[in-house]
Amino acid sequence: MFVDFDKMARDSRVWLYQSDRDLTAEEQNYILEQTEKFLNTWVAHGTNLNSSVKIFYKRFLVILVDEKFASVSGCSIDSSVRFVKALETELNVNFFDRTKVAFLDDGNVFLESLNKIKNRISEGIISGDTLTFNNLIKNKAELEESWMVPASETWLSRYL
Repeated sequence: MFVDFDKMARDSRVWLYQSDRDLTAEEQNYILEQTEKFLNTWVAHGTNLNSSVKIFYKRFLVILVDEKFASVSGCSIDSSVRFVKALETELNVNFFDRTKVAFLDDGNVFLESLNKIKNRISEGIISGDTLTFNNLIKNKAELEESWMVPASETWLSRYL
């Protein structure tokens, strides 16, 4: 069952999907519409899942589930992944490329391939102060508090 994002509990579980490109306003609206429809039918073992969706920075599709009401099952996770994969195909976008790291520069997100990060650091494009996104966050509280962190506070520090 769809719930307003701001009303979701801070310990709600997060699934974060990073797009390989900026999503247009039309694509964002379409994704939000379709995802809300999906969430209104999303169940785990026949029980509705209290869930929500939001898109950040034209790049990040974030789905939340409040597991105090019902725990997500393997089958329900599989159905959400199939849903996002269908969006990928329909919109010609990639939400599952884990070989790129997202950074924030002047309010704009840019992606860098893992194999080019050392070069970008030596070129000064990425520094210790450059904000990067920790897409391994587990809940809404982490999304709000520690999703974006300076590169110097991440695994990237070994290259700085």
